[in-house]
Amino acid sequence: MLSVVVLISGSGSNLRALLEATENPLFGAKIVAVGSDNAADGLAHAEQFGVPTFVVSPGSFDTRENWANVLLANINHFKPDLVVLAGFMRILPGNFVSALSPNLINTHPSLLPAFPGAHAVRDALAAGAQVSGVTIHVVDEGVDTGPHIAQASVPVLADDSEYDLHERIKVVERELLIATVKDIANKKIHLPSLAK
Repeated sequence: MLSVVVLISGSGSNLRALLEATENPLFGAKIVAVGSDNAADGLAHAEQFGVPTFVVSPGSFDTRENWANVLLANINHFKPDLVVLAGFMRILPGNFVSALSPNLINTHPSLLPAFPGAHAVRDALAAGAQVSGVTIHVVDEGVDTGPHIAQASVPVLADDSEYDLHERIKVVERELLIATVKDIANKKIHLPSLAK
């Protein structure tokens, strides 16, 4: 059974989808803890499923590295096989990434390498992109630059607002994240080979 820690910063819609999927004993993965960088609304999903939570707020630390070290210690307490960033809106320092790599993955609302960063959906619309989507990738020290694990496309409609497009991407993102974690659990995806 693949043990997973999920990190969130917001409402936790991806987390909720993963929690529901992993309720099935045949899924092959179990969420052992959920962490956040703030008192995120999404932590309520973990509590509803009886999954332990922790919050490590960057504002409580004098440096980003010290914050990341405490975040890492909280994660390591649960000895996960995989850490999933599911709407976790912080760039992690190199020592954190190297401690967990390649078993640290992220979801991103674009077809990387197009439109990295925090405003991918807005950037895609501003560029006049006709297709967007979602990428799940191994986290490296860059911003959305790690090796891609899976991608799925979402068409951009002529009258799309940023909200409308992002909502359609989120539906595909949840499905792709569930499928990817399941494939990692069932050894259909081997992360170390991607991270070389």
